[in-house]
Amino acid sequence: MTALHLANLPIDRQTESGRTRKAGLFLVASLGALLLAGCQSSSNVHDFDSDIDPATGSAANISSLTSVVDQNPSDASGYNVRGTAFGRSGRYQEALADFNKAIQLNPNFYQAYTNRALVERRLKQDPQALADYNTAIQLNPNYNEAYVGRGNLYRSEGQTELALADFSKAIALEPTDPKAYQNRALIYQSQGRHDDAIADLTAAMTYAPNAPEPYLSRGLSYLAIGDYKAALDDFNTVVRRDKNSYQGWTNQGLALEKLGERDLAFAAFAHASSLNPSYAPARDGMRRTAK
Repeated sequence: MTALHLANLPIDRQTESGRTRKAGLFLVASLGALLLAGCQSSSNVHDFDSDIDPATGSAANISSLTSVVDQNPSDASGYNVRGTAFGRSGRYQEALADFNKAIQLNPNFYQAYTNRALVERRLKQDPQALADYNTAIQLNPNYNEAYVGRGNLYRSEGQTELALADFSKAIALEPTDPKAYQNRALIYQSQGRHDDAIADLTAAMTYAPNAPEPYLSRGLSYLAIGDYKAALDDFNTVVRRDKNSYQGWTNQGLALEKLGERDLAFAAFAHASSLNPSYAPARDGMRRTAK
């Protein structure tokens, strides 16, 4: 991923002297770390383990899907569905076997290639994943999910322009897909293009209004451009929707700190630290805002 340009992050004029200047520099460094962490933590937005659900791999569910496969052993779609259940539950080897079988039965099954690529990425088999994404796109050039997946792979390898092209293509094919907007915004953030990131994240919210991730990311961009009130509003939304989001509480603390609400900022940092005692930005925030 492209390194963040911390020099472009705003520092208030009042930080130009003494202790206040030191605190401002700490805040800028913390914000840079949070932006980088945001990019990393959201890098698998489209992958199976972005929302692992062990229930999908429960004995009852797998038994039901296996019955469908047994009754129609030549139907590739049955293996694809069961493979998806295995993947969603984190059982990647079993998922891989099912997608292999689906592709063996139907070599033109572009959805199965894309699903197999997701599993291969989880198994750190990126070259195989890239080949499968390419095959899916070759079979169906209008399948936006394959462009989103391949864009994520390119982004993880630092091939930013290729990733941008894939996310933009996915958006052109499916303008209501929040994943493509979210992932493209992460690239814009890494490039310091925060206005573009905000536009994409706002679009992602339109099509996934209940997801907290776009608010978390957009709030970071608002922090970066110095719109601390807008940032606070976004982080407030994050912690309302996910009370255990230590990143949300930490970012709320950063916004409050920039707005001069040191006591409230300390409380937010302290809560974040209680949720994740090893999270350095929360501990650093507590030190800066302690009385």
